[in-house]
Amino acid sequence: VSTQSTGSSGINAEYGQRKLAHENIKDIIAFGFNPEKTFIFCDLEYIPSCKEFYWNMNRIQKCINYNQAQKCFGFSGDSYIGKISFPAIQAAPSFSTSFPHIFGERKVHCLIPCAIDQDPYFRITRDVAPRLKQNKPVLLHSTFLPALQGAQTKMSSSDSMSNVEMSDTPKKIKTKINKHAFSGGKGSIEEHRKLGGDTSVDVPYHYLRFFEPDDDRLAEIKRDYESGALLSGEIKKILIDHLQAYVKEFQERRANVTPELLDKFLSRHPMDI
Repeated sequence: VSTQSTGSSGINAEYGQRKLAHENIKDIIAFGFNPEKTFIFCDLEYIPSCKEFYWNMNRIQKCINYNQAQKCFGFSGDSYIGKISFPAIQAAPSFSTSFPHIFGERKVHCLIPCAIDQDPYFRITRDVAPRLKQNKPVLLHSTFLPALQGAQTKMSSSDSMSNVEMSDTPKKIKTKINKHAFSGGKGSIEEHRKLGGDTSVDVPYHYLRFFEPDDDRLAEIKRDYESGALLSGEIKKILIDHLQAYVKEFQERRANVTPELLDKFLSRHPMDI
């Protein structure tokens, strides 16, 4: 596993970028990656020290003209040149030759889990890969969790009530789900018992599709909710229990990420792959 950490918008100082990147890396580590099989790198730190990565960036840039980039990413005359050049930076890790300390000169296929908004970067990478005699990367598109207010609204980091954050307390998780999670239930208990809930719009049910590990149990919840046997407050309670346990375990793992462990993931070390 190779994970790229890029600079963040709104953080101007180099120290601030580095600190924020390392905090994000702690989040990644806390999901359970094995340091013996994982290399995490920051662009600002890795690219200046790896000429192979930089060469791949240059080769990709030579294969993409401005018209292609403009059509793919929607650049305009107001776009900064850094924004225009960034696709090559994001594309370069798709090629194993960007990591000679891991793969040497071997050309290994790259599998990229990503959200759909990152798709254009790697579609254009697939276009240029044959010209560079590289393997085309393969994408695995992830599914977005809906905002708590429903699928028609946008989850935003600037609106803490639109999502459950991995730093939330159990009390805050309970409050967010009970007060802000859009319900597909009916207006009264009597009506809900008679008509049942609508799982196609119910946010707690959609979240349970990710956090309930037992498919049979999930099917039972869906059946009971749609029949009216399970109330809106009850399905929310099921979700709250799952989220509180999940977030608590994550926070415990993150607290155990020491500076030494962070350095291990960031160091160029031999891997058993």
